[in-house]
Formats: sequence, C-alpha cells, structure tokens
Amino acid sequence: MGEVDFVVDLDSSPPSSSASPPASTSSYGCRHYRRKCALVAPCCGEVFTCRLCHDEAKDTLEMGKRAHTMDRKAVTEVVCLVCNARQGVSNMCVECGAKFGEYYCEECRLFDDTDKGQYHCSACGICRVGGRENFFHCFTCGACFSVELREEHKCIERNLRGNCPICFEELFTSTKQITILNCGHPIHKRCFLQMRNQMLRSREPWQLLKANTCPTCSKSTCDLTGLWEQIDREVEAMPMPEEYRDTKVSIICNDCNERDDGVAFHILALKCSKCGSYNTRRV
Repeated sequence: MGEVDFVVDLDSSPPSSSASPPASTSSYGCRHYRRKCALVAPCCGEVFTCRLCHDEAKDTLEMGKRAHTMDRKAVTEVVCLVCNARQGVSNMCVECGAKFGEYYCEECRLFDDTDKGQYHCSACGICRVGGRENFFHCFTCGACFSVELREEHKCIERNLRGNCPICFEELFTSTKQITILNCGHPIHKRCFLQMRNQMLRSREPWQLLKANTCPTCSKSTCDLTGLWEQIDREVEAMPMPEEYRDTKVSIICNDCNERDDGVAFHILALKCSKCGSYNTRRV
C-alpha cells in the first residue's frame, strides 16, 4: 500500500511475522512490563505497576477534572514488588537487593525485564525499542526512524507531535504501531486498517477511493490507476444530459495539488487533466 511502518515507544514490538516474543526474566509486573517494582504516582500518590496502568485507571476511567496522566519523569518513589519496601528511585531494592529491571532508564523511570532492544533517545526525550543501531533521529520530523528510511522518508516538521486523525491519541508517546503514509502523514496502523477495511466492504468506486486516501490531507495512499480506469468506464457509460454537456467547472486535485478551471462537469466524478486522478474536489 506504500506506507512505512515503525514503532515509536517502548510498549510495542517491532513488526515481524516470524520473530519469537521477547524473553522475560521476571514473573513480576503487569501486562505492559515485566519488572520487580511499582511506581508511586507523583500526581495522585497511588501505587501502580507502570504509568500505562495508571493512565488506564486515571485518564480513561476517571471523569472530568479528575482525569489525568502520569508524568513518567516526575516519579520519585517506587515500591519493591518482592519485599514491598517503599523507597527512592534506583534499580536495586535497598532492603532485599532485588534488581528491578534488566533495562533501567533513570531519566524515564523505566524498568523492564523483557529485552526489546531498548535505548534512550536524548533528542526524543523518551525510550525507544528496536536497538539504537537500527534507528536514527530525524531532527526535522522530531522522531526516530529505521535507518532504512534515512534517505527515503518525507520530512514534515514535528511530524509526530500531533494526534492520530482517527482515534485522536497523541502519536509521539503512543504505544501502538504507527504507519507513515505516502504523503508523509502518520497514523496508527490499526486505525488506518480498520477504517480501510470498513470502507472496502462496499465495492463502490467512491468507497474504494475513500479507503485509500489520507484522512489528514486526502491524498491517495497508493497507486489507484486501476480505479481511475474503472471510473473512466462508468463516466463514459453515463453521458450527461444535453444541457450539461458543455458545462465546465473548477477543481483542485488532492493528489497533484493543481487547479483546473476547465473540467467537463459530470455527476459521477471530476477528473484532473494534469495527472488523471479522480481524487479531486470542486471549488
């Protein structure tokens, strides 16, 4: 489909159909992390195994002004899950000597016993997964990308600092896999596929077009030449009434961004004379 996948935060795993799940050295922790300590939330004083557990309970389930998220870097206390001792932040229990995490980031207050190739990106200001050697930081986009995309990705300033256009979750710290569409705009891969699959249930050309356009800028996300040919046939099979055959309208093409003021009007679709796309809007 032409888009690029990458993982942006620690709670996802790099996409792979054959790789075995990462091995964990701990039976302690939660569904997000294997670790031997819990965090004392600086915002509400309650104890949670990780910030994601906190946010699920306090941001998703709480209402109104009570809803809040945890600032991971503001955590000053942890609780050992082995001996229950409450203490300052470090990677070893001061009471029983338990090591809280095989991976530990003092800045992010991150503990993890599962090897995910974690590393801290100082430019992003958070931890990433997948191995430092496999990623580079793009200072224009403000995010880490696979080294394979160093010369290929489309730079958009602070590209991940917005929200997913489908679910509106912040993308920069999202724990879900992200896809970069051909136009350069990011979106949760799952959100994009769900939107696309829902629209593809209909075989109507207009639904097929919507299923393959970026919800942010409306550009086509893949080569739709076959669809344009199908629409050509449908337009040809439905001639306009005599009084409309010489009517011209103005359009802007969502794909090439060109304006055309002499497009033949048709009730089904308006074709860009510059690039042949039917992904257009009337102006």
